[in-house]
Amino acid sequence: MKIAPSLLSCDFSKMGEEIVRMDKAGADWMHLDVMDGHFVPNITFGAPVIKTVRKYTNRPFDVHLMISDPLKYIDDFANAGADIITFHIECDSDIDATIEKIKSRGIKPGLVIKPNTPAWTVFPYLEKIEVVLVMTVEPGFGGQSFMENMLPKVREIKDECMRRNINILIEADGGISKDTIGQAADAGVDVCVAGTAVFKAADAEKAISQLQAF
Repeated sequence: MKIAPSLLSCDFSKMGEEIVRMDKAGADWMHLDVMDGHFVPNITFGAPVIKTVRKYTNRPFDVHLMISDPLKYIDDFANAGADIITFHIECDSDIDATIEKIKSRGIKPGLVIKPNTPAWTVFPYLEKIEVVLVMTVEPGFGGQSFMENMLPKVREIKDECMRRNINILIEADGGISKDTIGQAADAGVDVCVAGTAVFKAADAEKAISQLQAF
């Protein structure tokens, strides 16, 4: 299991140091949640902040855009150093155009689905993307409880990918901990976003390695 610590749970006043800490602890990716206060009821940080912390690690930057019009900002996040950009299928931008824009910048594109969005909505795009992020909480705030009833969506997407012989990473985000990651792994999740479980752990390296073991 790949583990992507969510910077949403870090100390924002020391974000660079927190990234270094997670890097040394063995994180696979760094997950950066961008919220605009419109698509979700919270505001975090944007491309300028991501650009300033890019130098602290060589780990892939997994940028999750929880914004209404992602197409408009792809160049900004590409220039800031994103390696993976996931955006919501529920957004206002044209989905195909946004995927193509991400690809044109040499970045891996992915789609995200909220808890109330069915799995089949991503099926038309599976050949064009590299990641599907299944939200296991309502997007917008960290520290929420894991919604295990989202896991059948992971299985649906996995089954459809196998049927078409497509290799896509399935990512889960929300409420991931040592108590819930086993269920995610059993459902076929490849990458888990973990916030509180790693940033608040007494020993981040131990916490990450325990999660990776699933």
